[in-house]
Amino acid sequence: MEENVFEQMAKRYDTEDRMQLAKVISKQVRKELQDCSSQSLVDYGSGTGLVSLEIADLVDSVLLIDSSKQMLEVAKAKINQKRITNAKVLYSDFTVETPALKPDIVFMSLVLLHVPDTKKILQELFSILNPGGKLIIVDFDKNEKVYHPRVHNGFAHEELKTTLAEVGFTSIEMKTFYHGESIFMNQDASMFIARCVK
Repeated sequence: MEENVFEQMAKRYDTEDRMQLAKVISKQVRKELQDCSSQSLVDYGSGTGLVSLEIADLVDSVLLIDSSKQMLEVAKAKINQKRITNAKVLYSDFTVETPALKPDIVFMSLVLLHVPDTKKILQELFSILNPGGKLIIVDFDKNEKVYHPRVHNGFAHEELKTTLAEVGFTSIEMKTFYHGESIFMNQDASMFIARCVK
């Protein structure tokens, strides 16, 4: 079992920079969740809940899923502190085993770049979604300046659209919505939002 780097980072994960970026992301995602008050949302790779706890008021329930127990401990403390009654956490890693869930929306924010097999994780997320359910992905656009052996250097829109379609998703839309300085491995980068339907 390889060391989960996020376990060590958990307590100091919520830096000012990350919190600012999370605000930008949650503002964008809020637009996608306008009529979702009766729906359940899974935040896969939720970390400390920086984004999903900001949008919990727009959905019926939020399940924060992460493969780092420490991250979820921080998220749990926030849920209690903010008295968020419709949020729970679940320790799970879909690359190992996928639990039996049936959410209406799966949300993934800056997670896909950490998963080596993009198609496989998208297949797992497709499999748990309710029919007609939505997948929302926020991640970095492909960036040639970034190189790290364990991280994708972002995603080209057409390639990701093709993969999503191969998995079975329809109504795939993607757009770049933010450009920031030093936000991706200390490089200037842009982020996209993708949404599609099962």
